[in-house]
Amino acid sequence: MRRLLLLILIGFAVSLTSCRNDFEFESKTGGLEFSKDTVYLDTVFTNIGSSTYTLKVYNRSSKNISIPSLRLKDGTASKYRLMVDGMAGQVFENVEILAKDSMYIFVSVTAEVADANPSDFLYTDKILFGDETNPNHQKVELVTLIQDAYFIYPGRVQNPDETYTYDELNLGVDGDGNPISIRGRFLEETHPANGNELHWTNTKPYVVYGYAAVPSNKTLVVDAGARVHFHAESGLIVANNASIQVNGSPSTTEALENEVIFEGDRLEPNFSEVPGQWGTIWFSQGSTNNQIKNLTIKNATVGMLVTGNDETSTPTLNIENTQIYNCSNVGILARDGNIEGRNVVINNCGQISFAGSYGGSYEFIHCTFANYWPTPNQTAVLLSNENNGTTTTTLTKANFKNCIIHTSSNFGIVLKKSNENFNYKFDHSLIKFADFSNQFINNELYDFSNINLFDTCLIARSSTNNNPDFKDARNNKLIIGENSAAKGTADNTYSTFNDILNNQRNGATDMGAYNWTTFD
Repeated sequence: MRRLLLLILIGFAVSLTSCRNDFEFESKTGGLEFSKDTVYLDTVFTNIGSSTYTLKVYNRSSKNISIPSLRLKDGTASKYRLMVDGMAGQVFENVEILAKDSMYIFVSVTAEVADANPSDFLYTDKILFGDETNPNHQKVELVTLIQDAYFIYPGRVQNPDETYTYDELNLGVDGDGNPISIRGRFLEETHPANGNELHWTNTKPYVVYGYAAVPSNKTLVVDAGARVHFHAESGLIVANNASIQVNGSPSTTEALENEVIFEGDRLEPNFSEVPGQWGTIWFSQGSTNNQIKNLTIKNATVGMLVTGNDETSTPTLNIENTQIYNCSNVGILARDGNIEGRNVVINNCGQISFAGSYGGSYEFIHCTFANYWPTPNQTAVLLSNENNGTTTTTLTKANFKNCIIHTSSNFGIVLKKSNENFNYKFDHSLIKFADFSNQFINNELYDFSNINLFDTCLIARSSTNNNPDFKDARNNKLIIGENSAAKGTADNTYSTFNDILNNQRNGATDMGAYNWTTFD
């Protein structure tokens, strides 16, 4: 009896469903709604594919519909690509949408500047829903800006198995004597496509794949306003006896029109502050006379890697008016480096903003070393003279004058002394050091009453004590406000140059790279 009842119920359900028309589709043009009437694909470089963007299409009616034609206006000649119901293409027929339902269309583009409108460099097309001859047809505009660029990339040779062998740079040998190499090539003075690659101008951006290297006894000159974009796992190497000269100048607008900017090659707004998109600017052992002015470095793994010095009494690297933000590891990682910096600003680094390891010689005046990376273990400044594996290292000097060293964690400075050659001094500087558990109370390295180590310094022992009053530290806005403890507390005998915004320092000067201002 139970089996008979079950068969009757199944038969009744089948009879009901056989009468339904849920999967009958009415061919229809018009009446659709869209999540946007124009899809703006963000700026792309010529012949470099864009990210994928989404368009949502709604069928608000109570009927299942079939769109007879869904296509790009330029058809198969279009540089745009669509993905509709899991199918890639440019022309689709009889696209179905259930009643009260929706679907996604995914859009991407790869185009060159020659495809764009020559007056504004915009490349456009349309998604047409229905034939254009039908008065009820609908459309969604597609727009992207194509930017021309100089492309610097290693050469490659195709192998018999259809893989490629790329040009590589020899970086010496590891501890076991094995060669170390990295994908890249040396810059050329007479490159067939780029011309003089040792002079980067502001006429159009540079896009670097792999590592571009400055040859020995050559200087890379970078003009004010230049824009340089590095692909993932790419960067710049300044070789032994080579130099770089970055000639940025102060800007008058937030567009930083005169600054030189090094960043990743993802131009979408969602990537504008994403750390770790590319490698580093690497000053290798023996690079010399490196001069950097008004440079902004964003979203690298290590902003600057300084491995050694040129063994002269003058700085191997001189940095002025330079900002380094959003490095996934370290802002400046110096190993036995020789660096002088004025108006240097570093913030939001996964480990350390400035690390002076294996000794070296460092002097920073009116600099702001902050670190508001959203984890509790980062710091702003590390000094160490630990053994480099072969020899005892010397921290000849590490002077910080009129600086702000502050973090969202407890300790703005970390000092690691392994031998007596450890010389440092903080002079008229604001330092975050909140030793709540008194673990360093008897550590002579952190004796803030010792004027030979900490002369007239302000120690922020909590998040509110001696607060620098940054405008918005987590978003790299490190100008100080009217209530800053750093206001008017610097030693003006060191204040012989303008602040990082080119404002004059007059009277009682302020610690850090910025003069204080009233926030909007």
